[in-house]
Order: sequence, then structure tokens, then C-alpha cells
Amino acid sequence: MLATQPHIDRHDPTLWRELAQQLRVDAVRATAAAGSGHPSSGMSAADLMAVLLARRLRYDFDHPEDPANDHLIFSKGHASPLLYALYRAAGAITDEELMSYRRLGSRLEGHPTPRLPWVDVATGSLGLGLPVGVGLALAGKALDRLPYRVWVLTGDSELAEGSMWEAFARAAHANLDNLVAIVDVNRLGQSGETMLGWDTAAYAARARAFGWRAIELDGHDVNAIDRAYAQALEPNGRPVAIFARTIKGKGVAAIENRNGFHGKPLADPEAAIAELGGLRALVVPPQRRITADAAQAVSPRTPVSLPSWTPGELIATRRAYGEALRAVGAAEPRVVAMDGEVGNSTHSELFRDAFPERYFEMFVAEQQMVAAAIGLQSRCRIPYASTFAAFWTRAHDFIRMAAISRANIRLVGSHTGVTVGEDGPSQMALEDIAMFRAIHDSTVLVTSDANQTAALVEEMLDQPDIVYLRTLRMPTPVIYAPGEHFAIGGSRTLRSSNDDHVTLLAAGVTVHEALAAADTLAAIGIRARVIDLYSIKPLDTHTVIQAAYETGNIIVTEDHWAQGGLGDAVLETLADADSDARIRRLAVHAMPTSGRPDELLRWAGIDRTWITMAARDLLEQPVPHNGQRQARAHERAQTRTNQPRR
Repeated sequence: MLATQPHIDRHDPTLWRELAQQLRVDAVRATAAAGSGHPSSGMSAADLMAVLLARRLRYDFDHPEDPANDHLIFSKGHASPLLYALYRAAGAITDEELMSYRRLGSRLEGHPTPRLPWVDVATGSLGLGLPVGVGLALAGKALDRLPYRVWVLTGDSELAEGSMWEAFARAAHANLDNLVAIVDVNRLGQSGETMLGWDTAAYAARARAFGWRAIELDGHDVNAIDRAYAQALEPNGRPVAIFARTIKGKGVAAIENRNGFHGKPLADPEAAIAELGGLRALVVPPQRRITADAAQAVSPRTPVSLPSWTPGELIATRRAYGEALRAVGAAEPRVVAMDGEVGNSTHSELFRDAFPERYFEMFVAEQQMVAAAIGLQSRCRIPYASTFAAFWTRAHDFIRMAAISRANIRLVGSHTGVTVGEDGPSQMALEDIAMFRAIHDSTVLVTSDANQTAALVEEMLDQPDIVYLRTLRMPTPVIYAPGEHFAIGGSRTLRSSNDDHVTLLAAGVTVHEALAAADTLAAIGIRARVIDLYSIKPLDTHTVIQAAYETGNIIVTEDHWAQGGLGDAVLETLADADSDARIRRLAVHAMPTSGRPDELLRWAGIDRTWITMAARDLLEQPVPHNGQRQARAHERAQTRTNQPRR
């Protein structure tokens, strides 16, 4: 029989202790039912969360979209049994749903995701939650102008992550006194003791050195916890870190403060539940704000007036990005911009100068920048974040987690490929297309001229999920007329005839090389079709397959490693189409050095000369007659129509 308590006195420490025990019991029960999970990590923080739920959290579970709600992030996402136990105690989920933990189809996944309406972002990769909290706190303080608090439960193990200290630095710099980090210092990580163990004084000293207020306490003393939360709610221009000394597995002697029990359900859950005082059915909904201040009003979107350039002008696409970003920012007030301290190179500074209140300098901290973008988009903002494309690799894990969060963010990388030139290979992004193509439901765009770049910056506004735009350091000639539309998932055929011998597929700088090669080939009687595949994911598969069937010869040229880029996207498409077109791939195969962009394009074997030679070499082989090829194409098309989709 479940014990119940009809009357709730939120100020009664006895209630807090009973609620904490209920949270522990439910963590044990849920993981026992699942046969997996992390009960001990939740049991250490149960007192911290019980007091927060009963006394300090302001949240309406019936209206999770209410802008006045506080935000609670479990940065230590493996403690999800505690979070779900808290949801049950708040009356948000039933006991039956709690017992579905980790089962296929359940909303209660092993680590929290926004499948639950009360979860802002997916967590579970340690070091993410506090940086995301910085983004949410920035939105509340600088944009929404709302008094909500952002509470982040972190573990002591994740304080070894550099991203956590990126968050400590950025939060202090922005005076985010609406951000509270609750650090569960339970001493034991997954495989042993943490670097500092229970030395909360050392943790607190580090936090203070970063400009935070720091509070040390016994994490099982509910009265001390309540006093600490009261102090944290007193605004004084600095974020607050609460370092709570706790015991992992608190309440069950068999696992208390013992190594080797991380991530394991209890061997005897019934005995543990009895030791914790048995089942309880307390329902303690959090308090709601009596007066919900209105969020800062956001004006509706107006038509975008994009910048434009005359065909033939030499303009770097990175410059076009900055001017277009300023234009979409003028039309859509929800747009915010961020940069990794290279705004004078990515040209995001143009947005900064026009809309300083919506621009966030994130400094050289790419993980924090991605995490802040995730937080900002969860508050209905449209973040565009930019840096050198090579440096997005530092934040790959957070980009991956953004996809799990179903986050809508736009990431822009400049200084791509060997055309970076004299700066050398450390600045050359040659992995970025592969990296972003591998992200779930991502969009990958590569632009070749200024007008195309501007058009795609606008297209990105309403494109869901993660959108990546690749821009160039070097100027390129404008080849598209102002006002041309470039659909995501489309392409642009720049040269074609009814009897082309070969198709040149390119994106970005290699579009210009392919056009030059086509002119050279035309002079010797070889007709080359040139297609700009500016949308690499999703790819214009119809156009690629049609070109393969009609010309029979494909050359793909890209300023990227051969692995995972445009060439692989084309090969995947043609493999699915069962095409017998002959293909040559020109990509970067050796480690570049410093040099002029034109020198490096030739050195890498991806310039107009190499494209021309590849076409001539390919065409020296016997080519099936067009009529035969088209007949085979028709036959294959009919066969595929009758087959299930792959």
C-alpha cells in the first residue's frame, strides 16, 4: 500500500526528506524494472532535487511552453531515473509510465530527450548541460527579459570537461545571475574517484576564480540546501554554483559510497526499498509564478531585402554571408547571431554592428557556442553561429547532441578547403562536409558565389534541424543573377546540351574550375555538362541520375578530402540508382601545405587543368551510344518502380 499525504506544507523539512526518499525509491524501482540504469547517481542528488521541487522551482507542468517557467537541466543525464521520479512526484507522469523506463517506445529514455515536453534539450554527453544553460540564461536576461531561473544539475565527474569551464567563463562574463549550477559532488565516477574527490573547497575556489558566487554545503542537509537556494535567488550580477558534498547510493548500505556500482540496478531492489522506508505516493507540484511577466515583444517578420551583386564581380562568399545575415536579421527579429571571435573574417560583425542586442560573442569556445545556440533556439530564437569551418570539428559531439535534441540551429563555416592558401592546413576545413553529412536530418549547403550565398542564407531561416553553410575565404566571380532562387535540395545546371559527352559535378570553388574546364573541352569538341550541386544534403538525386544516364560519364570535383564529401554523396546516389555511368573523383588526397589558392588547387589535382585531363582520359574509353544508354535507363526505371524502396 502506498503511503499518501493529503496536506502539503512546502516549508516543512520533514516533507523534503520524505520526498527525497520517494525519489530514491522510485529511482531504484524504475531501474529494477528496466534491468539497467543509474540509480546510485540519482540517489546522491535526491535531497537537492526534493528541496528544489518543493520550495524553489517555478514551473507549470500543464503548460511547459509558458515563457515564465523556470528551466531545469540534468547535465548529468545518466541520473534520468531521478528526473523521472521528480516528474512523477510533480504529478506530470503516472507510476505506470515511470515503470516503462528504458523500454522501446517509452518517452522515458535512458538519458533525457525533448520527447518529453518538460525537457528543453537532450543530455547524456557530459559537459553539455551547463553550456546549454548559459544559452537559456542569455535568452532570459538579454532577449526575453523574464525573471525565470535556469537550474542545472551537474556531476563532479563532468567538471573535468573543458566545456564546463567554457560555460563558467562565459556565464560570468555575461553576468548571468539567473543561472544556478547545482554540483552533485558524490566523489565517485564511473570507474573510480574523481580528481578532487570531496574537496568542495577546491571546486569553489575555481568557480570564484571564474567570477561565480560559490556555496559549499552538505548535500543531504535539507535545511542547508534550502538556505543555499535562497541565497542563489538573490541577484547580484553573478551566477551561482552550489557545491554539495553527497554520498553516491545514499540510503542503501550495500552501495553507499562504494565503487563499482555506477550504472547498475540494485541486486536486491526490494530490500533497498524497505531500507529507504518503503513506497510513497507524495505529489508535490512545483509552485507557479503568481505574476508572470510578459516576455519581451518580438515583432513579426517582414520581407527580406537581400543584398545583390553584379555578375562578374569578385566577392568572397563569406562576405556575402555577413551582408545577407544582416538583411535577414532586419526582417526577422527572432534571428540572433553568434561567432567564435572571428567575426571580422566570417563577417558576422556586420550583424553585430546593426543589431548589437541580438549578437553574442562566444569567444574561442566552439562547444559553448553550439550549446548556447541550442539553448537559444529552445526559447524560440533562430541562431546563426559562425566560425572557421575547421574549428567546428571541436564541437562535433555537441552538434551530434543538438540533433538528438531536435534543435533548429544554423552553423556557418568559412575558410574551407585548400583555397585557404597561405595559412596552411591547420586552418583548412577538409572534413566538414563529411562531418555534417553524418548528422541526423542535417542540411549541408556549399556556395560558389555571392548571390547564391545570400539566397541560401534566407532559405536557412525556415529550414528545420541542423543546417550547415560552407563559405569561402577567397573571392570568386559572381555567376548568378541577383534574385535567383536556390531551393534546398536543388542544383543548378550551368552548361548542357542534348548530346553532352560528360558531366562535371562540383560545389563551391570547384564550380568555377568546372566552368573553365568546360570551356577548354568545348574548344576541342567535347561537350561537358556542368552542374552546381550546392545542396549536398539533401542532394538533387534526380538531376544527378539523369545526367549519369544521359552522358554516361561523371567527374566529381571537390575541395575536400575524398572521404565523406560530395563524391561519396554522388556515389551513394548512383549506387542506389544502379547506374553504370563511369565516374572519376577529384578530391584532396595528400596533406596540404601553405601556398597560393591557385597553386594549391592545382597541387591537389582539383583545378580546371585536372578536370580537363580527367574528362579526356575518361572519354578515351569506349562510350555506349546514347540510344542504348537511354533504353537501359528506361528499363531500370521500370524495374525500380516495381521494387520496394531501399
